[in-house]
Amino acid sequence: MSNNDFLSTIFGNARSQNGWLDKSVSDVQLHEIYEQMKWGPTSVNCSPARIVFVRSQEAKLKLKEALAAGNVDKAMSAPVVAIVGYDTQFYEHLPELFPHNSGVRSWFEGEEKAAFAETTAFRNGTLQGGYLILAARAIGLDCGPMSGFNNALVDATFFAGTSVKSNFICGLGYGDQSKVVARGPRLSFDRACTLV
Repeated sequence: MSNNDFLSTIFGNARSQNGWLDKSVSDVQLHEIYEQMKWGPTSVNCSPARIVFVRSQEAKLKLKEALAAGNVDKAMSAPVVAIVGYDTQFYEHLPELFPHNSGVRSWFEGEEKAAFAETTAFRNGTLQGGYLILAARAIGLDCGPMSGFNNALVDATFFAGTSVKSNFICGLGYGDQSKVVARGPRLSFDRACTLV
């Protein structure tokens, strides 16, 4: 595959999905997504993303309770819905993940640093969620990211008793191209970027 073909696969021709074909996603594919996305850069290698891959009908019905009405059909029909969360206590793993600096955990630990830790976790967990989408597209899957859901209910249902909070959800599978809407415009470089 040429660079142009690859870029088209993950950006140019890739579309957010609203419907899905009745075709399963394997555990091997989910492992492959993670094995690729984990290499994307994060601040001090903090790697705060935590993902629940919702596949069973029972788990989907629990998720359904938290969904905005407009997201129910596209989430429930997806073979897999990834709940992309972030661990606000990611720093517990920093001695392992960032061994270059033995004091790095102290940058985030403690009540007075909780806001900094939360911001770091959210920012870098969001980056990792983007890497998940790119990895899924790179292995031939389609994605349907969504933010219309009750975070508190998702957290209580899927992350109870942990330091993990939900960020966004993303359907994974093989998209039904008949349900893809016309691509929206994007801002030009000159409108979105500044060279200084």
